[in-house]
Amino acid sequence: MSPMIEVASVHTDDLTPSDVAAIRGLLAAAFGGRFDEHDWEHAVGGRHALVRVSGVVVAHGAVVPRGIWIGGVERLVGYVEAVATEPGEQGRGLGTSVMRALADEIRARYRIGMLSTGEWGFYERLGWQRWRGPTSVRLVNGDVVRTPEEDDGIMVLETTAGLDLDATITCAERAGDDW
Repeated sequence: MSPMIEVASVHTDDLTPSDVAAIRGLLAAAFGGRFDEHDWEHAVGGRHALVRVSGVVVAHGAVVPRGIWIGGVERLVGYVEAVATEPGEQGRGLGTSVMRALADEIRARYRIGMLSTGEWGFYERLGWQRWRGPTSVRLVNGDVVRTPEEDDGIMVLETTAGLDLDATITCAERAGDDW
């Protein structure tokens, strides 16, 4: 008998303490201890896709609202954070299930989905495109600083046509990783 796989979409406010503990443990294992409190803060305030196998959370991702300036115009995007699969469960399509659930959330609530990654192939096969334009960050004092180390690391999921993938994109400064 194969294990029961469940995919659920849950708002941060509706996560139980045991859900949060399971997700945090999963993220710690998947990121080898490199997932810190700032990373977790970036992943709250939106919707979480949870994949459970026989009741145990084995994959996770979140989409949160975030203001991003595209060509100088601020747009509200669904920003993907904290995507991970339990190391022993990788390669079974569970991460794909998470990203499909998050794409559904993005299509329902936003015109644009965005994320930062070095794993382009995984996301490209799910319809995400690489951002070709330069990246920057808007500091708290209003200054805008280029972030060339982030160029080619941003990906976008368009829910409507017409996005200029060569435009400059800017995110607001935040604790931990800006992008």
